[in-house]
Amino acid sequence: MIEVLSVTSEIYPLVKTGGLADVTGALPGALAPLGVSMRTLIPGYPAVTGRLETGRVVAEMPDFFDGAARLIAGRVGGLDLIVLDAPHLYERPGNPYLGPDGQNWEDNWKRFAALGFTAYELGRGLVDGYRPQVLHCHDWQAGLAPAYVAFNAPTPVKTVVTVHNIAFQGHFGWENFNALHLDFRAASEGAIEYFGGIGFLKAGLQCADALTTVSPTYAHEIRTAAYGMGLEGLLQNRANDLHGILNGIDTRTWDPARDEALAQTYSANSTHLRDVNRTALNERFELDDSAGPLFGVVSRLTWQKGMDMLVDCADGLVAMGGKLCVLGAGDPEVENGLMGAAMRHPGKVGFIQGYDEGLSHLVQGGADVMMVPSRFEPCGLTQLYGLRYGCVPLVSRVGGLADTVIDANEAAVEAGVATGVVFAPATEEALLEGIRRTVHLFAREKVWKKMQRRGMKSEVSWEASAKKYADLYANLLGLKRDDDQDD
Repeated sequence: MIEVLSVTSEIYPLVKTGGLADVTGALPGALAPLGVSMRTLIPGYPAVTGRLETGRVVAEMPDFFDGAARLIAGRVGGLDLIVLDAPHLYERPGNPYLGPDGQNWEDNWKRFAALGFTAYELGRGLVDGYRPQVLHCHDWQAGLAPAYVAFNAPTPVKTVVTVHNIAFQGHFGWENFNALHLDFRAASEGAIEYFGGIGFLKAGLQCADALTTVSPTYAHEIRTAAYGMGLEGLLQNRANDLHGILNGIDTRTWDPARDEALAQTYSANSTHLRDVNRTALNERFELDDSAGPLFGVVSRLTWQKGMDMLVDCADGLVAMGGKLCVLGAGDPEVENGLMGAAMRHPGKVGFIQGYDEGLSHLVQGGADVMMVPSRFEPCGLTQLYGLRYGCVPLVSRVGGLADTVIDANEAAVEAGVATGVVFAPATEEALLEGIRRTVHLFAREKVWKKMQRRGMKSEVSWEASAKKYADLYANLLGLKRDDDQDD
């Protein structure tokens, strides 16, 4: 059994701001049948400490990053957790990263340095009877853990850093370095310095034994100036250590045949039952019952996600006979644009500001099309949920979207392999053309039904990807797993 400690700032179903939580919540269960025991180190936010089903204190740290802290081992919903209970760092309302004013907490550098330092200490044997062999560190919030392993007192633990979105890097002022409890060699050897400050993700990418990102295409993209966000040179140098491992989804949570959030469950053999969900979705978004395709969006309303393009294309979408329902929050300008579109097109455009987990399931189960027009997308889970639910994806050809959706060009339709509509480049004009193609495909009822069923039968689970992670851990440790075989 390989002992892995997953180090993350969020995990579903306890704390979620995006796809990171879905991944870290699903991966332990996916790895368990493969000889990998994964515990998760998570900050002790109120949403976490309040949900622990069982818990025991396994370590006391009276002087820990300017306050008292302790580690609590416990379980929540089948997840095996080690909670960093440090009230002075994490006992705060709302979002894990933002204060009530919507701005980053000023001490985020300290809050997540503490997370990385704790992972390092656990790798050194801080808790009697538990010593992970691998630290699997997710995004910048866990990025300092490999630096502690590389430069502080030695430990044999191996480290993996997974980049879920390279746009978020954890860049802080150099004046905080002395409070990190990190050996000065990390500074003198350039492992942590980044544009005159401290780079949490940069440190992780430079110091980890292996690097992964969440799709094969994104692994190539982030080695280019267009997508690397300033880290492309480092990643080019470490290309042999970088692995693109596609995300999966939890097919127990996302299962249209038994999803309690739906008005009507269904399967690939009963897609006609989706009409009940379509009706319920129309009611929730105050849309009419016209027959044209219903385009759904569940997203952060940001430039990265292409939501400004969506606003610009809303009138054209309606003019082509479509309807649009959007669930999300983000840039005020995009929110205002969507509200304006809803006012111009009552019954055709609906917008609900915010996020609602149950409603996001209903959008997947009731909309005809799931739109993901991102300018860049490391993997994307929304289109995978769409495939699973027979909600045909309309996506841009970037990152994991390109890896998971097969475009319905005529050759693919004739060959019976198409699962969605893919457009490029990520521009308003190309998106409008993608919408036009989707409307025409929707009118071809037999073709559309086949695409729905094909998508629902696509392999979107964690099975194949979990094996790649298990193989990666084993290779780092010089082990050979019993079920190893050539890919």
